Amino acid sequence: MCGRFLLTTPASGVADLLGLDEAPALSPRYNIAPGQPVAVVRIAGDGDRRECVSLRWGLVPSWAPDPGGAARLINARAETAAHKPSFRAPFRRRRCLVPADGFYEWKPAGRRKQPFAFRLRGGGPFALAGLWDRWLGPGGTVLETAALLTTAANDLVRPVHDRMPVLLRPEAHAAWLDPGRQHAEELLPLLAPFPAELMTAAAVGAWVSDARHEGPRCLEPSDGAEPSLL
Repeated sequence: MCGRFLLTTPASGVADLLGLDEAPALSPRYNIAPGQPVAVVRIAGDGDRRECVSLRWGLVPSWAPDPGGAARLINARAETAAHKPSFRAPFRRRRCLVPADGFYEWKPAGRRKQPFAFRLRGGGPFALAGLWDRWLGPGGTVLETAALLTTAANDLVRPVHDRMPVLLRPEAHAAWLDPGRQHAEELLPLLAPFPAELMTAAAVGAWVSDARHEGPRCLEPSDGAEPSLL
């Protein structure tokens, strides 16, 4: 699964990567957690441009009787999302890009868990494959939420966790957002594990394990832990 990620790249860099007409209003975030707002890029209602909007992380299906179960739907397995009731409609019609420049996973280490930060080799932002949905409540309440797609871990992530978020290559962004592509056989090839040799992993301190913590301290090296996996 993917339960935390970060986005510290300046907004202009996000706009360049994701093909936005203007830089979105973004602040550096080092510990984005479920239930919090996340920036997503999707095709606007007019179908002619991309827009960056803030949605809550934890997908509420449009047909849900209430939004109470959203915290459990933070991830969707790429292999089955096209057929699962909660994700089937978003997979066909409501796909998005979630900008990030790193994500965290935790490795059991005795009686504790050691967090690792995974990033691109050389740094820089990337897009995670996401799904979004719109829930309409009583009195016209509108709630828009999102989930991240996950896939099998690559060789770098596997020693820590058997799943990883789907990092989309830039050349796949347009295809993932394309509303004309609605069939799994067209989309599943985009959702393969990202090449391990293009990523790095580093052990970070336990500070990041508390979702209430923010700031650069989340990336400080861990004391007494193996500094990296690769």
